[in-house]
Amino acid sequence: MEKHLLLAGHTACSGCGEAMGARLVLDAAGPDIITTDATGCLEVFTTRWPQSAWNVPFIHSLFENSAAVASGIEAGLKALGREDEAKVIAQGGDGGTADIGLQCLSGMLERGHDVLYVCYDNEAYMNTGVQRSGLTPFNSDTRTSPSGKASWGNPLHKKDMPGIVAAHGTPYVATASIAYPKDVQRKVKKALSIKGPKYLQIHVPCPPGWKSNPAMTVKVAKLAVETGLYPIFEMENGVITKVKKIPKTRKPVTEYLKVQGRFKHLFKKPGGEEEIKKVQQIADENIEKYGLAGEKAVEATSAQA
Repeated sequence: MEKHLLLAGHTACSGCGEAMGARLVLDAAGPDIITTDATGCLEVFTTRWPQSAWNVPFIHSLFENSAAVASGIEAGLKALGREDEAKVIAQGGDGGTADIGLQCLSGMLERGHDVLYVCYDNEAYMNTGVQRSGLTPFNSDTRTSPSGKASWGNPLHKKDMPGIVAAHGTPYVATASIAYPKDVQRKVKKALSIKGPKYLQIHVPCPPGWKSNPAMTVKVAKLAVETGLYPIFEMENGVITKVKKIPKTRKPVTEYLKVQGRFKHLFKKPGGEEEIKKVQQIADENIEKYGLAGEKAVEATSAQA
């Protein structure tokens, strides 16, 4: 592609995983799309008046209704007999997807709109000051789940959004990571080839919110996958059809946790070793549930749900 569909010159932070993810999605989808985006980091750093980084039709929705606005666009295209002229992509962050926007997303899925919903999962409400969301990981330090004498950070586990979406009878559900750009783009193209609602959740590290080195964004994202803390898979009609295998001699979760300031309390406070074991258990359960263990880290193979 001669020109990216998410243009340079936006005001994202250095090393922003969300900016990487959005560019991958748009370039894979191509120019014949109409996009919506919930209030959040992506909307803010790409649309500062009088400039816009979007080289495709873009509609800024409220925090909670990106899916509803996209549903209306899709219905309007059908009413005009122009549904073959453009694909519709709804976008939101983890808070605008798993929390504030869950009702509108559920409605979009239930009604069966031909829309691809993309969740850029940076695991907290970053634009408003790093508050926890339903996709914030266990024991993570945020402004609303601070670590301290009385707390190890976020006490809740990540919400199973792929499972929630699949429970609606959604024909295609997938997770991805900006650490594997070709995989992201393959899944975008596959999703857009399928009629009906689709859901893609992309792991996008946020250096300020995660307190990680901006130069290590891709490495941090890859560690999440290699440790089993962020499973990469595809589901079709409720059945897991492909997973990204990780080595049987996988990396311990400490390799991922230690490069992020949001987990530094686990290595400094007495009792932290036991809390790290709980995080390791989450990774172990993911590996067992999705059948991630294998000899090769780069191959996707069939697996049963």
